[in-house]
Amino acid sequence: MCRFSKLLLLFLAVSFSSSLAGDWPWWRGPDRNGVAESGQTPPTQFSETQNVKWAVPVPGRGHGSATVVGRRVFLAIAEPGPQTQSVLCLDRETGKELWKTRIHEGGWPTKSNKKGSQASTSPACDGKHVFINFWNDGAVYTTALGLDGKLLWQTKITDYKIHQSYASSPALYDGSVIVSADNKLGGAICALKKSNGEVIWKVDRPKMPNYASPILLEAAGKTQLFFTGCELVTSLDPETGEKNWEIEGATTECVTSTVTDGERIFTSGGYPKNHVAAVAADGSGKVIWENKNRVYVPSMLLKDGFLYGVMDAGIAVCWNSATGEEIWKGRLGGTFSSSPVLVDGLIYAANESGDVIVYKADPTEFEIVAKNKLGDEIYSSPTICESAIFLRIAHFQGNHRQESLICLKQD
Repeated sequence: MCRFSKLLLLFLAVSFSSSLAGDWPWWRGPDRNGVAESGQTPPTQFSETQNVKWAVPVPGRGHGSATVVGRRVFLAIAEPGPQTQSVLCLDRETGKELWKTRIHEGGWPTKSNKKGSQASTSPACDGKHVFINFWNDGAVYTTALGLDGKLLWQTKITDYKIHQSYASSPALYDGSVIVSADNKLGGAICALKKSNGEVIWKVDRPKMPNYASPILLEAAGKTQLFFTGCELVTSLDPETGEKNWEIEGATTECVTSTVTDGERIFTSGGYPKNHVAAVAADGSGKVIWENKNRVYVPSMLLKDGFLYGVMDAGIAVCWNSATGEEIWKGRLGGTFSSSPVLVDGLIYAANESGDVIVYKADPTEFEIVAKNKLGDEIYSSPTICESAIFLRIAHFQGNHRQESLICLKQD
């Protein structure tokens, strides 16, 4: 690549990053690694009456996280009565509903995992368009909306047989939106044109169930599209879909999103075996270390040479990322499906019972800073930007379950 091309790409990357400064534009945040921008001061102690900026009821049930861009908050929702799947847009400052666009009606599965939902994906937004994936009527579709909520295009990705649920979120790269849909019928990873939904490239996948989202990371000196599951660890060129490298090394079913320290990528899975592993990102195929801890659903975090995980059973773990040496384990309590978020040395982790634990990302010791209670149930992951926490929670009144989106900020 010539020097001019490199400078142009750098300019575009910086311009795009700056346009979304202070936002959380897609799954796992600005850098797709669960790390919030530094310099923020979100509250560490909060409740439904303390440090609440706003809280609004959300219809139906969904486990996807909030996407925040500009003055808008986007959330995938699914309402069981009419069997609709929609995107909800709220005002960032007040929580007021700006619009709700119905994407699908009917076509829900007759059964799925009790921890799943029909809106478990998180939207992606490039500041001009909103992209969302839904499973509906035996297939997975990607839909693009304008910032005004108008439907721009919709593309069928592949037929899809529900095994547990569907939860893969879209990833944005240059002029494309990259989506995935692994399943027993044989899935696909593909890139679609942002402008019209046309397929740029498509990679067929094995006939196995899997739930991971495609993740774009800088590793081994270039941008790689990483994907785990179906008993593979895969790296693709996001521009062409060609394989950079692929090795056997993951379990069949993975949920978590890969993270990297630039030299290694870190994967985890939970069926049919538990594993956490470090794999060389240079394509050598080397598995540097591996253990049998069950970090199946919550994605992991990296900070200063240490890997932090939350086991599904409520145990926080710190490993040396280079060697896999276990530094400490500490009990958080409860069962976790939400992925933790790191901001300036503090980890925010929410369990399924509505407890949000704040603890230090500190390799010298495990230390809980605060334990907070929000509602009766949490499956979605926190979104943290401009010192505010956006989190989808649920309350029970008898058999009635009511979701809310709450925005927490220091009073």
